[in-house]
Amino acid sequence: MEEIPVYLFIGFMDSGKTSLIRQTLLEENFGQGARTLLIVCEDGDEEYNEDELRKANTRLLMVENEDDFTETLLRNCNLQYMPDQVFIEYNGTWGMDTLLEQRLPEGWVIVQSLATVDASTFDMYLNNMRAMILEQLFQADVVIFNRCMDDTPKGKFRRAVKAVNRPAQIVYERADGTIDEAEEELPFDISQDVIEISDADYAIWYMDAQENYKKYDGKKVEFTGLVYNPDKMKKGVMVPGRFAMTCCIEDVTFLGFKCKYEDSKSIAHKSWIHIVAEIRVEFAVEYKGKGPVLYPVSIEPADKPEDELVYFS
Repeated sequence: MEEIPVYLFIGFMDSGKTSLIRQTLLEENFGQGARTLLIVCEDGDEEYNEDELRKANTRLLMVENEDDFTETLLRNCNLQYMPDQVFIEYNGTWGMDTLLEQRLPEGWVIVQSLATVDASTFDMYLNNMRAMILEQLFQADVVIFNRCMDDTPKGKFRRAVKAVNRPAQIVYERADGTIDEAEEELPFDISQDVIEISDADYAIWYMDAQENYKKYDGKKVEFTGLVYNPDKMKKGVMVPGRFAMTCCIEDVTFLGFKCKYEDSKSIAHKSWIHIVAEIRVEFAVEYKGKGPVLYPVSIEPADKPEDELVYFS
């Protein structure tokens, strides 16, 4: 059976989903006249013009209640409309499991998930509804922050997304619709002879070093870390790092770097150290490719920090 691509648009109301879909279908003629089914799960300020949709060979189906978004509904839609492609504008207040655990009709395949975010309200949602908004971004292929201003904390927003969805592509769009490609600022100075990474900046540095490892090749870094070095660990290798909270206290993960150290067995498992190390970009099985590998210059015992966790904001 021929594959029917499904394009998923997620985000809270008034985050720009409808505008993005209208631009894609009507202005860019996505699919070039393919028979399109547009399933809309909420009424926003922006509305669709059914005459315009009809000219774009698109049929509109409104689903007002989460309980109505069922396998039976989707299967009947497939039989009734026989679409070549499907666009779903999902309700931002509905649980993502209602959608992602749904059995789609035969041939339907989600090929791209796009999340739209109003940059002017994202900080508020992070502070008050963090788990809910990050759930929407967890599996998005592309996250679009729209209505960005000069003072939009792009680095903070990017880290919040990457903490739960590292592969996501992130786009910043200004209020006039242009793409903001200005480089994000880091809270530490990589031009230093030895880059000093504070506890507050560790998670930010970790993410940047994993994604942009080439710029750290040959540089020295110092930080305080917890050592992962169990008895089963290969001799000459250990992993200093920190536990980071990504979404909530129940969602904590260890962020560490492969470290080659000849006397690694002298460093106790789960001990705290202050390390100065040179970063070399090498292939590592642990990274499934190239990445930053630490070569210690000095290692000293360190006291456990008052707060053992690090954060992405």
